[in-house]
Amino acid sequence: MSTTTAAPARRRLPQWTTSFGWQILAGLVLGLVLGAVALSIGSDAEDQPNGLHATLDVIGSSYVSLLRAAVVPLIFTAIVSSIVGLRKVTNAARLAWQTLLWFAITALIAVIIGIVLGVALRPGAAASQTELAPGDPSTVGTWWNFLTGLVPGNFLGLTVSASVDDAGAVSASPGFNVLQVIVISAVIGIAALKVGEKAEPFIRLTDSALSVIQKVLWWIIRLAPLGTLGLIGNAVVEYGWEKMGSLTWFVGVLYIGLALVLFVVYPVLVKVHGLSVRQYFSGVWPAVQLGFVSRSSIGTLPLTERVTERNLGVPRGYASFAVPLGATTKMDGCAAIYPAVAAIFIAQFFGLELSVVQYLLIVLVSVVGSAATAGTTGATVMLTLTLSTVGLPLEGVGLLLAVDPIIDMGRTAVNVAGQALVPTIVAKREGILDLGLYNAPRQGVAFDNDDVETETAGNRAAVAVDGRAETPSEGRVAAAAADGRAAGDEELAGVQR
Repeated sequence: MSTTTAAPARRRLPQWTTSFGWQILAGLVLGLVLGAVALSIGSDAEDQPNGLHATLDVIGSSYVSLLRAAVVPLIFTAIVSSIVGLRKVTNAARLAWQTLLWFAITALIAVIIGIVLGVALRPGAAASQTELAPGDPSTVGTWWNFLTGLVPGNFLGLTVSASVDDAGAVSASPGFNVLQVIVISAVIGIAALKVGEKAEPFIRLTDSALSVIQKVLWWIIRLAPLGTLGLIGNAVVEYGWEKMGSLTWFVGVLYIGLALVLFVVYPVLVKVHGLSVRQYFSGVWPAVQLGFVSRSSIGTLPLTERVTERNLGVPRGYASFAVPLGATTKMDGCAAIYPAVAAIFIAQFFGLELSVVQYLLIVLVSVVGSAATAGTTGATVMLTLTLSTVGLPLEGVGLLLAVDPIIDMGRTAVNVAGQALVPTIVAKREGILDLGLYNAPRQGVAFDNDDVETETAGNRAAVAVDGRAETPSEGRVAAAAADGRAAGDEELAGVQR
């Protein structure tokens, strides 16, 4: 008689070791520690960075480069797919108008909060007594450059910048103009709609390419804890504790404003529209968390779109239009709160008094000019656009470079939360929000490349068991009945936890 021996059970690591959030926190803390160590070691005899400093710099810059490498194909495929997806949505023009209107409303609220905090708490008054040195910004945004930048220079919006060193050697680095990529993508998407049936192979290819790019981007995103370590550690070495400490009050005021928008304004808007605040935060939090560490709305776009569809119940056709649009133009953190507080900080640092007209100009720039940020890491362009419009010295941008990585985390987190909030509000107002999916228990899955409707069916079944099922749209019921299996992907379970 044969006997079988049961295989020993694999020991599972503690949940906190596999949680994406804990990994990010560990990277943040370790980056601060390693940055402090590298700062204490100092430069070598030739005034070159020590080995640890150089390593942190390479790690951080490499992670940013990986994110930037995925931006152009992601924007192109996402925007083309979102525009052609509008053919499946009724009242598309009305939805688009409502989306832009609520983008403007929330930006107006955010910039007013930023102005009030800047005037009341005066973050620049204390900093003016320190040894902070102004510096010219590397990139300057103006209205004229913004308008001329909309005209594509080539098909992919590529640019090349060249420089000559003291020895006469020429070095060139390629780049891209995100605004031009957006314009090109929008034109091609509209053209595909107009062509009709003959464009179907192109549309299917674009949809497939988008899924592949999202998967590659997710692999990059999983490196975020390592990228955070390098970016934070390098910032500590580059700027030092003293310079960063002199801007502590500015960082505090800015984060107060970000917290008011994220934890007061957004919940009020959710509640006013008859939705659960708890469900909104539990649904959007994976994207907010990723936005915080990646510091890129575009980099977080795939996850933001998925949680908007799967957790918040926004119809796929509308979400695939509104979320990519928001990732490039909806910037309550970078384009509203930050330029307001930073402009007032710079005025106070230089001892300048702002007039009522200048405050109104700050509001106007923040509401109208947010597209200038274009969803990329950093908000220097938006700040310089605000300063040049208001008439403040552009040299003030250099004052804030020491803390930019720290404040950019909070700015992007608020951006992402707003990019998911507006489609949810508009869908609720138009009666197309899937309330059953919005109120469903979270399943721990927010992102994969399987069919969305399969997971929708699983979530809806969970709602029925929980006794809170509501009638979804007929189209989604048919899809769920046709394929009633729940799809799972463990890749982002840690993020949900």
